[in-house]
Amino acid sequence: MCGIVAAAARRDIVPLLLDGLRRLEYRGYDSAGIAVLDGELQNGTLQHGGAHPALRRLRAVGRVAELETRVTAQSLAAATGIAHTRWATHGVPSERNAHPHVSGGLAVVHNGIIENHEPIRARLRGLGYEFHSDTDTEVVAHLVAFHLREAGDLLQAVVRATAELEGAFALAFIAESAPGRVVVARKGAPLLLGLGEGEHFAASDASALVTATRRVIYLEDGDCAELRPEGCRILDASGAAVDRPVHESQLSAEAVELGPWQHYMQKEIFEQPGALAATLESVAGARSLQAGLFGAEAEAMLREAHSVQIIACGTSFHAGMVARYWIEQYARIPVQVEIASEYRYRDVVPDRHALVVTVSQSGETADTLAALEFARSIGQGNTLAICNSAESSLVRGSRLRYLTRAGPEIGVASTKAFTTQLAALFLLALVLARLRNQLTPAREAALLQSLRHLPAAVANVLKVEAEVKGWAARFADKQHALFLGRGVHYPIAMEGALKLKEISYIHAEAYAAGELKHGPLALVDRDMPVVAVAPGDALVEKLKSNLQEVRARGGELFVFADKASRIEASEGVNVIHLADQAGPLSPILHVVPLQLLAYHTALARGTDVDKPRNLAKSVTVE
Repeated sequence: MCGIVAAAARRDIVPLLLDGLRRLEYRGYDSAGIAVLDGELQNGTLQHGGAHPALRRLRAVGRVAELETRVTAQSLAAATGIAHTRWATHGVPSERNAHPHVSGGLAVVHNGIIENHEPIRARLRGLGYEFHSDTDTEVVAHLVAFHLREAGDLLQAVVRATAELEGAFALAFIAESAPGRVVVARKGAPLLLGLGEGEHFAASDASALVTATRRVIYLEDGDCAELRPEGCRILDASGAAVDRPVHESQLSAEAVELGPWQHYMQKEIFEQPGALAATLESVAGARSLQAGLFGAEAEAMLREAHSVQIIACGTSFHAGMVARYWIEQYARIPVQVEIASEYRYRDVVPDRHALVVTVSQSGETADTLAALEFARSIGQGNTLAICNSAESSLVRGSRLRYLTRAGPEIGVASTKAFTTQLAALFLLALVLARLRNQLTPAREAALLQSLRHLPAAVANVLKVEAEVKGWAARFADKQHALFLGRGVHYPIAMEGALKLKEISYIHAEAYAAGELKHGPLALVDRDMPVVAVAPGDALVEKLKSNLQEVRARGGELFVFADKASRIEASEGVNVIHLADQAGPLSPILHVVPLQLLAYHTALARGTDVDKPRNLAKSVTVE
């Protein structure tokens, strides 16, 4: 959660810090703040020597726009500064809990959680430090200030202080005693450096820096770095100076701009055909599937796998649940799907021949990273990351990887990341099947053709938007909804319910349709709409019987069907027919109208679609 942006330059960096915060606001939007070294600039020019500049801080509850108003009113300008947009963990959203936090002439911004903040707080209170917030972050400010008094150097003070901290964190500091410098540190939470001419930056995400630079360095766990206008130096966890590779970010300003769309979620729903085409580009002209799609070691590792263990959170967990059906159907090997936040807290019986697949949009999801580390610690070293971020911790920590190429996803409710994850997982199922001689050449060719047609099929599904919008108006005054699916479409029903919950705040639950009579049927009445995912597959007749159970209790049905399902509209049964029938890839098609239903219902209810309450995009805390 939370967003950090920092800069050390020879020009006014306040506009850049605010622009970076706006681009990072999807990571947290409870409050925002900025701290700068005031007095560095005269007539827009960096001044050398003379009196030390003074630390100046502004904070605001709510969105970045509130902070921007205060910054404009104060005519803030500086060449060195840090800024932050917050998703609250310790302490309610308020100005006193907003970052940056200060200790004397030092300021810090923080993403993550300091797990041992209580004993450090008690120690610092004993030394005379006073606390003015409920946050764990204020402990870091005072701890670094304490070490700064002894070390006399900000970088060394940060190195000493971070060695005492437990938990996950990305930190950025400025201090009156260190003019023209920003010091940063990273452990378990994302942080990168941006390289410019006469200016250097740090941020949680490359999107914050797209207008300033594309040359970035991804810090490793345990790294601390000092940024100056003329350069930067990096120390590793042992305190030794190190060089980290420079990468050319492929992110463009246009990719993270809203453009003509009303919301990022809407934009990203309609970007799905292109995102799928990019993700599947590696097989666009292929006649057969090769294990090398997943890395140089893939063939030996995938052949060796006795089972598959998929670990993920939230929407990515639903993708893993769909993949279980595909892998077991085509490759004929057992699959377990684990919620990452639960996996490492139970007494696991490890299968050292399992392929451990982690799935994450950001590749920085704290629970998934911890689960990956746990799997490796119990001897499960055959790891594969399916991820949308090439330089993420998850990708760098896995032996194999497949990049989904969805592009930046800004809307908190995941859409194109999910469908591209499904495409990648379907490829994995087919490669596993091929290595086990479970696919005939004809079947392989047919499935490859289905994959190639997928972007066009999704584009056709998007044409039902107007019909879905009509349904959404009827959902707007509801407080509850039930989603039903069978087989491989049950996780799609779960994803549809999650989307509606996330952005419209309607309580929604998903059930395997056969479970209706085992409890949830008691909830059905005319005030609870029932959404059904109804492809024309082998379970459609079973599903029709379940739908009749709803109608017999007075429930109203909203059915997403395809041509093969032969379900028609009637009294109490509303049906939208999808133009394409995609066979095994049907889950990817059927989730798209569920995304549209959530989006348009949220619009009708007047909620904040891209920034739903209490949620943030990249969950980097446990």
